Amino acid sequence: MPRVTTYTLRKGSPTKTRTDVVVVGAVRTRGGDVKVAAGGEDVAAAYGRRFKPLLSSMTFRGEPGETLRLPSPEGVRAGQLLLVGLGAEDAVDAHVVRRAAGTAARSLGNAASVALALPAEDAALVAAVAEGFASGLYSFTAYKSGAEPTSVSEVLLLSPVARDEDVVAALERARTVAEHVDHARDWVNTPPNDLYPESFADRVVELVRSRKGKGPKVEVEVLGPDELAELGCGGILGVGQGSHRPPRLVRLTWAPPGATHHVALVGKGITYDSGGLTIKSGAGMATMKNDMGGAAAVIAATLAIGALGLPVAVTTYAPMAENMPGGGAMRPGDVLTMRDGQTVEVTNTDAEGRLVMADALALAVEQSPDVLLDVATLTGGCVVALGEKVAGLMGDDATTAALTGAAARSGEKLWRLPIPEESRKAVVDTEIADVLQANWVRWGGTLYAAAFLERFTGEVPWAHLDIAGPAWNGGGASGHVPTGATGYAVTTLVEYAAGLVPAAD
Repeated sequence: MPRVTTYTLRKGSPTKTRTDVVVVGAVRTRGGDVKVAAGGEDVAAAYGRRFKPLLSSMTFRGEPGETLRLPSPEGVRAGQLLLVGLGAEDAVDAHVVRRAAGTAARSLGNAASVALALPAEDAALVAAVAEGFASGLYSFTAYKSGAEPTSVSEVLLLSPVARDEDVVAALERARTVAEHVDHARDWVNTPPNDLYPESFADRVVELVRSRKGKGPKVEVEVLGPDELAELGCGGILGVGQGSHRPPRLVRLTWAPPGATHHVALVGKGITYDSGGLTIKSGAGMATMKNDMGGAAAVIAATLAIGALGLPVAVTTYAPMAENMPGGGAMRPGDVLTMRDGQTVEVTNTDAEGRLVMADALALAVEQSPDVLLDVATLTGGCVVALGEKVAGLMGDDATTAALTGAAARSGEKLWRLPIPEESRKAVVDTEIADVLQANWVRWGGTLYAAAFLERFTGEVPWAHLDIAGPAWNGGGASGHVPTGATGYAVTTLVEYAAGLVPAAD
């Protein structure tokens, strides 16, 4: 069921809006006082002089993530007031508002309708409010008996520019992207006994074919073991051969008329990673259902791009396999032949992601795209280097710069890392094959993995996102980011594609 039934943009005062809860932001001034943020002035005025002492008595400081529920005063038609902290007044931007809207969504209680009177003076802020609120409502309850997802029947988004065309368009785009981020989260959160290569591919096909409407549509094709063997995809087949659940490759195509750019996306889809014969520890396997977060992200982003009708062609490859230590599992010492003919000496079966990605990258290059972007929960070393909130970005200067700009607009955090020549040389330091899968050197494993992937990107401009950290939130929900699967990279990829569209005259 939809988590929000209707969104309505409205130009009006929150005091005159009949709803269960009205949400207002609060900021700290340079002098240390707390006051309402833009959009909530009328509510503060309704409380009058008692508003400031009331906040003080409640020790409410307006800090990010802080909330305070109050009964509505006379003159306010909402049943209750929910204050949400935005932090310093001079630091409020779209990212702050997005996080605050998510915090508010989780703090509503049993409200059927809500009015959001957060800062929304332009299209970017309106989009941030909508994205954050929708994201904050997310919960994964499919396996909880009798549980229903948190939902709100009506959301009134109050903005002084509610009637502007660009604002209306921004709200619709935010809703569409948020819906697809939730699809990615649902896939990643699904237990691996229910989400494996075949069932994952089936779910994607079902979602694609459920889309209705006129105009071009995203096309989907699923390749099984026989087709992968004909294509010479030794990496995908090698990783999947230890499981009784055979691998798949999902290919999506969005080809709108008049597209002037062609983007290829590749996402790692290891539906469960035991490590294979190089088996992980028990603790190391605990969340390995999330090892298909890259595939979920690129699929969801492609479908969002199609739903938005962006005039950018997209070809997406999502290799899906289960890495298990069965009797047929690949062994350290095996040599696999990739789609492009390069041979790879396997040394660590727990470095399987780069093998399935190599085949998919080679297939994507054959389509001669203008740019190639890949997303993968690839290395634990990236989490060591950048923590659990920041993705690692590697690739050529122009492509990484464009992706960095897209991430800045989407609010997702990433940091560029190098691919040093030493890593490129280490990747070919093998007497057995063309490429060495892993060299067991403890330091710089993230850079080595990127250098390995680079071998399969040809001359196409390319960027690689290692999302091993931010794809999964093992702690409590924070801002607009839920516990568990985060859907990281979906919004950045959509922003990147949108950035390729020429501005209207």
